[in-house]
Amino acid sequence: MQDAEAVRRIALSFPDTTEKTAWNMPTFRVAGKMFATLPEDETSVAVRCPKEERDELVLAEPEKFWIAGHEAQFAWIRARLATLEDEAELRDILADSWRQAAPPRLLESHPELGHPPTH
Repeated sequence: MQDAEAVRRIALSFPDTTEKTAWNMPTFRVAGKMFATLPEDETSVAVRCPKEERDELVLAEPEKFWIAGHEAQFAWIRARLATLEDEAELRDILADSWRQAAPPRLLESHPELGHPPTH
């Protein structure tokens, strides 16, 4: 099962990522721009997600993904850590959010993180 420590370990493994407490919870930032948080009691992770993709994810897997009311106007989604298949799925979710927040210079200098994996 994935947990807050796995989120922290994976997020901090990405280039130029730092952890900062904000709103009484851990947040993870790339070049100062937030890409993940551990809200509530750290049983879920909130990440960036384009609104059209976000809606599809929630409809497809409502037991895994949801949109918090106060984040509905923003391109963010929540994932329940206990429902993730494995560390690879958590890493994909975090990497996708990191890519959305990272500046072009980081995407260019880390091509392995610069594009979503092809399945």
